[in-house]
Amino acid sequence: MNRSLLSVAFTISLLLAGCAGSQGPTQLTVFGAASLSNALDQLKAAYESSHAGTTLSISTGASSALRTQIEQGAPADVFLSADTTNPQTLVDAGSTDGTAVPFATNVLTIVVPRGNPAGIVSATDLGRSGVHLIAAGEEVPITKYAKQCVDKLGALSGYPPGFAASYEANVASREDNVGAVVSKIQLGEGDAAIVYVTDARSAEVDTVDIPPDANVTAAYAGVVLKTSAHAAAAHALLDWIRGAEGETVFSSLGFSPAP
Repeated sequence: MNRSLLSVAFTISLLLAGCAGSQGPTQLTVFGAASLSNALDQLKAAYESSHAGTTLSISTGASSALRTQIEQGAPADVFLSADTTNPQTLVDAGSTDGTAVPFATNVLTIVVPRGNPAGIVSATDLGRSGVHLIAAGEEVPITKYAKQCVDKLGALSGYPPGFAASYEANVASREDNVGAVVSKIQLGEGDAAIVYVTDARSAEVDTVDIPPDANVTAAYAGVVLKTSAHAAAAHALLDWIRGAEGETVFSSLGFSPAP
């Protein structure tokens, strides 16, 4: 009888082990800001190579648009935003598993087409009559950062009264995200744009510096979504992104660490 019970127990243990071994890989869906596109490509490769059994599915776009998609039920495990406002909106709505986690920062620069045909030599030229500026939609983080920057520029010595209004009047088109803004400048379809310095580094464009006193620090933050079916794995990914391995990738692309 004891021998029979042992045999049954052994059989059950083998079945349980077989079930555990048959589980498929964990796939995490990551929604990320357009300005993180290059970083996410590298993070995906690095994470998958060091975390066997976990794969990442990446979707990028304007942070505001991604947040809206999440609110409308789009399935995702982790949301990485180019600001803190969009993740905090989801936290406040009770849509996340935990708080927003800062993981990187960025700064701004002015991009112009190669050769700078419009002769943009300083930020003051962004308010010059006849300059065609490319910007993003009103709710896109880069637009909000650019507005802060322009307001600070207008307060500096040497900038004409109404500089911010002149800048706004020069905006010729508004794109879906910062990646689309950079693409239009790269194609010569606009004279200048304010974008993240990391986007300028990876594009075929020239740059014009923004005075340090007027530049703006963009803070990036991420959250794990309450609807995630793999919350523990999602938290592990977010912790890894904000850790030393993630920081190495971000630093190589021109981002700075989170405060």
